[in-house]
Amino acid sequence: MSRTTYKEPLVSRYTNKEMQYLFSEEMKFTTWRKCWVALAEAQYELGLTNIVSEEMLQEMRANVTNIDYELAAQKEKEIRHDVMAHVYEFGTKCPTAEPIIHLGATSQFVVCNTDLIIQKKAFELIKKALLHTIKNLSDFALEHKGLATLGFTHYQPAQPTTVGKRNTLYIHDLLIDLQYVDAFVANIKARGAKGTVGTQATFLELFDGDHNKVRELDKLVAKKLGFFETFAVTGQTYSRKMDMKLAETLAGIGATAHKFAVDLRLLSNLKMQEEPFAKNQTGSSAMAYKRNPMRSERMTGLSRKLMGLPANFASTYSNQWFERTLDDSAIRRMDIPQCFLLTDAILKLFINITSDMVVYPKQIERHLLDELPFMSTEKILMEAVEKGESRNEMHEVVKEHSVAAGKAVKMEGKQNDLLARLAEDKRVPFSIEELTEMVSDFNQFTGRAEKQTEEFIEEEVQPVLEINKDLLSGTIDSSLNV
Repeated sequence: MSRTTYKEPLVSRYTNKEMQYLFSEEMKFTTWRKCWVALAEAQYELGLTNIVSEEMLQEMRANVTNIDYELAAQKEKEIRHDVMAHVYEFGTKCPTAEPIIHLGATSQFVVCNTDLIIQKKAFELIKKALLHTIKNLSDFALEHKGLATLGFTHYQPAQPTTVGKRNTLYIHDLLIDLQYVDAFVANIKARGAKGTVGTQATFLELFDGDHNKVRELDKLVAKKLGFFETFAVTGQTYSRKMDMKLAETLAGIGATAHKFAVDLRLLSNLKMQEEPFAKNQTGSSAMAYKRNPMRSERMTGLSRKLMGLPANFASTYSNQWFERTLDDSAIRRMDIPQCFLLTDAILKLFINITSDMVVYPKQIERHLLDELPFMSTEKILMEAVEKGESRNEMHEVVKEHSVAAGKAVKMEGKQNDLLARLAEDKRVPFSIEELTEMVSDFNQFTGRAEKQTEEFIEEEVQPVLEINKDLLSGTIDSSLNV
């Protein structure tokens, strides 16, 4: 491997081989040849036997993977056209079929149909990774469904929830992402055989004006390439609106991952929950004690890149003047593979992190104890009223001591001693033991969090996992290269 040229980090560091292969030259150019074979076969089967012969078809099928990449590159450098360079190269391997390779087609016949084939396959990998992430988080949520923890709004301590319930929020968003993936894939159709600007003029000429034969050609080519339908109309390309929606769908996964990763980084700072930390991992080159959340930080960075890509696709789509302009080509060569590779890298991290997250119940309890005296004041008021005290009078007493305790915590760095202050006030009808008992059961403050977790997993998550159990069978590689 050359150490004097740039290496794409998505390939060298972050992604799985399966996704890398889908955007390889081998996948691209062998699929181009499969498109040419499908077109020739369909033309032959629909009656063009005076032009296309069985011998030609056999020759083409036999050479789908027999590609001289160096020759194709030399030809492209000469004629400045990648598709025609490969038409030429394919013709050198298929001298009998050479006259009918690419017959009636435009370059986007192979480019668009190949792109759509690869996208379908890439989304299968994305869906599988999404499901594994959902399964990991579901198991984690159930394991910690009753573990009370501080809730946060505005990143300020709020009413307690449970660790399990919090993680259902990430699962909920991943289920939305999964729905959007399924919806997008359901709308992927073949470009089919549409001709130079989408009018099928050349194919109509080949079939002597027979509109039905041309329509059948479009459908038959699509079927041979693994599609159920073709887009009803296209310009020279399938609509780049599809690319825009593709990017939005994948960026949605990036946004979900970003939120999860940032939350975990914040929890790591609070020492309440952490990502896995390898036995020999170094957290900092200078500070040996550190356990930096590097996986979550990497996931944040990759997600940020992914979330920024839809703007490129929207701009490309909106600049496709009339039937097509070529300013879509160079940027799509980069952005479509990057969209999928980024999503693959993000989900690889997501699966890795959620496979072995660490929870620290004692730290969670410490944070609860720091804040619960304030959050329990309403309960104390209600209990005091039951003992015959005035609610308004007790409210003033509680407010007085709450302000004083809060000031001591913030200004003097003291522990929250609100309960002790209340117990020492003779206006309060409770001892320190009684007040402590009132807040000892953290789960009395978590409402239906535990039950909500159980119900959500049973009613919303398990059915999805069951329907897709084939994609969950076996393992998925989430090991990190670095």
